[in-house]
Amino acid sequence: MLKEKILGREAGILTYGMTPPKIANTPEKIEEISLKQVERINDLEIDALILYDVQEEADRAEQQRPFPYLPTIDPATYSYEYLNQLRVPQIIYRCVGRYSEEQFIKWVKADIDRERYSVYVGASSSKQEIDLDLSEASKLSKSLNSNLTFGGVVIPERHMKKNDEHIRVRNKMQNGCAFFVSQATYNVEASKNFLSDYYYYCTNNGLEMVPILFNLAPCGSEKTLEFMKWLGISIPTWLENELKYSNDVLEKSIRLSQKIFEEILDFALEKRIPVGCSVESVSTRKIEIEASIQLVRDIKSMLDKKLKRTVISSLQ
Repeated sequence: MLKEKILGREAGILTYGMTPPKIANTPEKIEEISLKQVERINDLEIDALILYDVQEEADRAEQQRPFPYLPTIDPATYSYEYLNQLRVPQIIYRCVGRYSEEQFIKWVKADIDRERYSVYVGASSSKQEIDLDLSEASKLSKSLNSNLTFGGVVIPERHMKKNDEHIRVRNKMQNGCAFFVSQATYNVEASKNFLSDYYYYCTNNGLEMVPILFNLAPCGSEKTLEFMKWLGISIPTWLENELKYSNDVLEKSIRLSQKIFEEILDFALEKRIPVGCSVESVSTRKIEIEASIQLVRDIKSMLDKKLKRTVISSLQ
């Protein structure tokens, strides 16, 4: 159903995102982790699992990283070797700049008869040295494997500074991107500004809009909050204060995330922009992972109610 929903430009696509285990884990530990993850994810009503391709991003920020960078298992390898019992498709993130053209082509053409999904990510900063350009990777993928449905990353906060995120999205669409996933969303104004320009640009130019999945990531501690800021996630001052001075940071974060997405969803549905949601935990703490799982269920309930209401309204 995932491919049909993406190509049908449907609203309401729901995914869960996670990072593969650290390479330093023993094979036995990786097996233990994967079994728990499969059980947890198979219990969710989602359209797909997202597996992140983690970069060190040492060139992207001047501040010291709050959590040390530890290499993780390649997401495609982890998917193939450990997650074959999952009942939902898997979307593999690919930081394309770290691969040569030959390596990337080999990956694109692997299992060419099987339906696959990916999100292509460019350089983390202008300083990062890359071997393969994002646009070239997209063009190669589009021409070499019609069974690989791929998307891109959208950063609404960047739109606040440059006012061109909708143009970036248009260009990526022309190169074959069929959907987009945002970075963690805490700035409603930035998201609505982007969606507004995206909507009117597509409408005025006769372009069909593709699904935009807004990412939600609960924050359970000041340490997690600092890591989110290091990652470049835009958190308004008022919202940061609400979290820092809350008696229960995690609970407050979940409630705020729900309100943020609901406002974005209402804005999008009114204009029939195909908006969806992706939930993740940027922390490996059990309590924050469990909170992200509950948030998926809450968002699923919200989507079902609002999409049903939209359908009924359109029939009247």
